Amino acid sequence: MNMRNQWPVLPVVAGLASGLLTGCGTGSSDPGGTGSSIVMGMSDDVLATDPASGYDPGSWLLFNNVFQSLLSFPDGGTEPEPEAAKSCVFTDASTKVYRCTLKDGLKFSNGDPLTSEDVKFSFDRMLKINDAAGPAIMFPMLDKVEAPDAKTVVFRLKVPDATFPSKIASGAGSIVDHTQYDAKGLRKDGKAVGSGPYTLDSFGDDQAVFSVNDHYKGNAKVKNSGVTLKFFHGNPSALKKALLDNKIDIAYRGLSAGDIADIQNADNNSEAEVVEGSSAEVQHLVFNMKDPVAGKLGVRKAIAYLLDRDALIKDVYQGTATPLYSIIPAGIAGHNTAFFDTYGASPSPAKAAAALRNEGITGKVKLTLWSTPSRYGPATDQELKAIAKQLNASGLFAADVKSVAFDQYEKDIAKGKYGVYVKGWVPDYPDADNFTAPFFGRGNVLSNHYSNSTITGTLIPRTAAESDRAATDNDFGRLQDIVADQLPVLPVWQAKQYAVTRQNVYGLEYCLDASTVFRFWELSKG
Repeated sequence: MNMRNQWPVLPVVAGLASGLLTGCGTGSSDPGGTGSSIVMGMSDDVLATDPASGYDPGSWLLFNNVFQSLLSFPDGGTEPEPEAAKSCVFTDASTKVYRCTLKDGLKFSNGDPLTSEDVKFSFDRMLKINDAAGPAIMFPMLDKVEAPDAKTVVFRLKVPDATFPSKIASGAGSIVDHTQYDAKGLRKDGKAVGSGPYTLDSFGDDQAVFSVNDHYKGNAKVKNSGVTLKFFHGNPSALKKALLDNKIDIAYRGLSAGDIADIQNADNNSEAEVVEGSSAEVQHLVFNMKDPVAGKLGVRKAIAYLLDRDALIKDVYQGTATPLYSIIPAGIAGHNTAFFDTYGASPSPAKAAAALRNEGITGKVKLTLWSTPSRYGPATDQELKAIAKQLNASGLFAADVKSVAFDQYEKDIAKGKYGVYVKGWVPDYPDADNFTAPFFGRGNVLSNHYSNSTITGTLIPRTAAESDRAATDNDFGRLQDIVADQLPVLPVWQAKQYAVTRQNVYGLEYCLDASTVFRFWELSKG
């Protein structure tokens, strides 16, 4: 999904063949909520209120709180559990037929009953609309959805996919009311009708207001009476000021590394505190394989030999990220260190020069690094300038940086105008599949003209079909080694996840984990 210490190894997805069953102790929220309302700010925008369109962190934050999915990720967990479903199970050994039974008494926020018809409608609609900015790209394996009765949903897959439960547990699995949404077009009135813990009361340019959904029936226990989400449109200074001026209770996504460091290092700061959580957010340099410069392997290898990740983390991100040496981040099962093993951790101008010579290049390589100013974090432009400086310091490159607003940036990438550009990724679900198939599978999101038949024809299908996720490590290792050798992308950093809060706000530790689900319902104020 278009988007920082040591991470604990996350548990792999299990229980797929035997099914997923609701446990004891789940239930609905207290009507109306029991605590104070919370005001939260973030610099990300929410690009969509319709789950058939949004595929960005801000939109999924809204989806995860307003809509239900059949399954959901529990606090701190990476194995999906039933949410709107009472149970879900693969009914065949090939992991191609997935059957879910709905809970009794499910309702949308408007009081309409939620049945299997709505689930089928939601998936059929998303795939039919197939919005370029939407999550339909996650479901190439989905053949059809059946609703044989009001409480049963059957997903029939074209190919085996053991990660399918995790995919439908994400924001992409949001269930909409079939009477409130057009089957063929996106909803554009800024409204949303879901069955999640919250109702979207209003949505505007500068804020969204959420109240507790009294009709909700699921696992969440709501600890507040509502949330107001304020948008700071890529302005981290305004976000920090709003927190310190007591205009918001929480600052999430978008504070600069300097702002976080300032708050962490304050000696007697009684106003705000930094809460750190685990994260699998990553950032890569992407190479256009058809570009006359970046398309040359020797150029890409020279950049890989010269990139000083440690300096970037220290000078640009002030310790709020960690160096990344593979396409699968640390903490996700299947991670290896292919780029460290191949190119090392310290810059090597000699090896970079040799790579260029082997390509027949003797003069300085003229290169533009393309950036976009806020979509992938407030320090992206600064980071790209620092990388250009590293390249130029070697005497091998004459690199500069150009920054373009995100809408134009995406259009230009699709047209193949850039040779080297930056992409961030916030995972849809915490599995190695989500760091490989979207980047290197058919119809990938990078638009860099890279294809490898071993990856697309063997490794991705075989890892997707394996229900024992630990058994995929060798294949994912081979995939990472191929990418390190051919260099269609160059991993740069892995994020740490931060929020900054007033000291009377609680529950953030349940909102910052590798599932990327920010759980409004866990927040409370003393």
